[in-house]
Amino acid sequence: MSKFVVLFLFAHVLFISGFSQDKYVLSGSILDENNEVLPGASVQLSTGKGTVANAEGKYMISNIVPGIYEIKVSYIGYKTLIDTVRINGNKIYNIKLLYSPLDLQEVVITDNYAETRKKEESLNIEIANKEYLQQNLGGSLMKTIERLPGVSTIDIGSGQSKPVIRGLGFNRIVVVENGIKHEGQQWGADHGLEIDQFAVDKLEVIKGPSSLIHGSDALGGVINVKQNSIPIHNSVGGTIDLIGKTNNDLIGTSFSVYGRKNWLFVDVRATLLDYGDYKIPTDSIDIYSYKAALHNNQLRNTAGEEKNLHFTIGIIQPEFQSKFFISNVFGKSGFFANAHGLEPRNVDTDVHDKSSRDILFPFQEVNHFKIVNQSQWKKGKFKLELDLGFQRNFRQEWSKYVSHGYMPPVFPDNLSFNADLERRFDKYIYTGNLLTRYSFNEKTTFTVGINAGYQDNDINGRGFIIPAFKQLNTGVFLLAKYEFDDINMLQLGVRYDYSKIKTERYFDWFQSPVVNNNDTTYEYLQRAGQLEKSFNNISWSVGYNYNREKVSFKANIGKSFRMPIAKELAANGVNYHNFSYEAGDPDLSPEISYQFDLGLEYHIKKFAIGATPFVNYFTNYIYLNPSSDYDRLYGNGNQVFYYTQSEVFRYGGELHAHYQLLKSIKLGVIGEYVYSEQVSGEKKGFTLPFSPPASAIFNVKYQKQQLKFLENVYLSIDYRITTSQTNIVPPEEITDGYQVINLSMGGSIRIKKQSLSISAQVQNLLNTKYFSHTSYYRLINVPETGRNFVLNISIPFSGKIK
Repeated sequence: MSKFVVLFLFAHVLFISGFSQDKYVLSGSILDENNEVLPGASVQLSTGKGTVANAEGKYMISNIVPGIYEIKVSYIGYKTLIDTVRINGNKIYNIKLLYSPLDLQEVVITDNYAETRKKEESLNIEIANKEYLQQNLGGSLMKTIERLPGVSTIDIGSGQSKPVIRGLGFNRIVVVENGIKHEGQQWGADHGLEIDQFAVDKLEVIKGPSSLIHGSDALGGVINVKQNSIPIHNSVGGTIDLIGKTNNDLIGTSFSVYGRKNWLFVDVRATLLDYGDYKIPTDSIDIYSYKAALHNNQLRNTAGEEKNLHFTIGIIQPEFQSKFFISNVFGKSGFFANAHGLEPRNVDTDVHDKSSRDILFPFQEVNHFKIVNQSQWKKGKFKLELDLGFQRNFRQEWSKYVSHGYMPPVFPDNLSFNADLERRFDKYIYTGNLLTRYSFNEKTTFTVGINAGYQDNDINGRGFIIPAFKQLNTGVFLLAKYEFDDINMLQLGVRYDYSKIKTERYFDWFQSPVVNNNDTTYEYLQRAGQLEKSFNNISWSVGYNYNREKVSFKANIGKSFRMPIAKELAANGVNYHNFSYEAGDPDLSPEISYQFDLGLEYHIKKFAIGATPFVNYFTNYIYLNPSSDYDRLYGNGNQVFYYTQSEVFRYGGELHAHYQLLKSIKLGVIGEYVYSEQVSGEKKGFTLPFSPPASAIFNVKYQKQQLKFLENVYLSIDYRITTSQTNIVPPEEITDGYQVINLSMGGSIRIKKQSLSISAQVQNLLNTKYFSHTSYYRLINVPETGRNFVLNISIPFSGKIK
């Protein structure tokens, strides 16, 4: 490996010394609505380069290397404009600012970033900006983006959820935050993502195999979370967000403040959320053969809280940037008391129903600490990017000690862990990404990168599900992009990965009887042996983009892979949440996936339509297979599920369209469909677990820039239709279809000199009782959340540093 690194660096030295360095000029005029010049207007690129308009309203920024840049234009008394420009030659970009009667930080985003990214990405991509996230604010970040085509969630109560892209989730989806892969305990269906959605500025969902750049686990797609855009030169400001929800009585706030002086900027954010048990539109639920009554329609012990802190500091120079992101995300939430453990009947309902806001046994506490450094250096045709990250994910699951199987009736006092500590996972993660881009000429760009990650996951507690493990992942990739002209573009890529995992031995902390030749002895049973496995793979991808003014087309074909995780290789214990016993297989091989994606879009002034179909084939998909065996040592006869592999064929896609009926009224539709089938193995002919049913959203949206004292007013109505899911795999049950209506509305108002942004939602307007097939609680027949009123008030403030 060391020889390869030396060779890699030497090649870059040759590149730097061997090629010329083209730089270009961005220029133009800055005018107001009446075509009057705005001398002194500030123009700034995301690199930190900037200037001010002269007496004739003209500006010029020179020595710009080719690339895509965010541009901010501001002038006192006018709304700040944010846009995206692409520089591949000298460019003239004229700007028109809108008048604002007050000197406040009001921003007009005419950003074509989404359009630019979609044209340059050969895979299908969805983009959500700050405005979208605020208007669709959900109980978690993943719930907020669930409306995007092809995206669904596995919900764990009202405050946590896991992403699913085209029916694939868990360790088949990579979440990237500020350039670093977010690593927690994502193997668990009851484990959400530790990301503060109030700290997110922009989010990209890449649908399809993305192993080429992000390595193992990205064969289903990537969710790329971006935070803290660079503040305007010599400015201070911030935002106060206030949020409330009626269904679970959530109250919360998120406060941020930033400042920039010349080349240095700082950003600080704190978020506090507190919520009670959430309500469902029924007074009882059927947990297998037991009917559990609910108090005031509340799912008892699903209350929780979040306490998050973020600190960002950055250096901005014309050719160099470096940003440090430091965050600590803490969450505490209860598990539904009747659905955790081996006996849901033994729940003290009087204690749990006394208050809807207390968090009693069983519950989980998760703390995720993260330090990330993102640095980039540009020189001529070269751009070098380095991302370094450290994470610690500390998860504890607590429940009252109850003797199961051969556990002693009284917990011993000589053990190193608390009697009520069910499980503890303590993971340290070290990550590094080195990437360099070289623009050979105006048409050809090469990207070379190295990824490396190391994980050390320790365990503790009385319950065992997976052993402690250490894991190493490394990879190197080459990506070439060639633009034949402004219409046609070809992308080629290849990647090599090497991974190694080592699991530790584990023995029960209590003795169990062992019968040998009619002789019974009591022993500490070994649940996991020491295992050491290594994997390697070559992935590749070929993509083509065709972009005209009204029509765009893209196609991508590629191979990707995923190495088996510790749970799949060495699990051997009870899953208390699913009332099952799970067993791994140390002989599993890596998943190999081949996928073909298409994207076609047509748009004119008032109408647009697009389709994004895909076909996908797994040679050896890993899944939990229910068996006829039952566990007799650690519970009351839980069914045993074994990890196994089979060939899987999948296809589906998304459809979206909108029509501008009137100047202020837009009609839209979003549809999605996924079909999965196992074509080999014991479950041949069955689908995959958590396969989302077909669904469509019909939308009517009213928008008006000014309505009396309100600005940027919107009113949106979603009518969601979801078909029944009859294509299931045991122990799943058929889920009926449903129809739900959601409303959202909002706008901005001014109180004296202060601007307020208000967004409101009514989720499940008719309080419809329905089941989500991908819900974590679907197996025990818990319906989705009832009617919920959501109110979010955002108060921005800003000023200038002299």
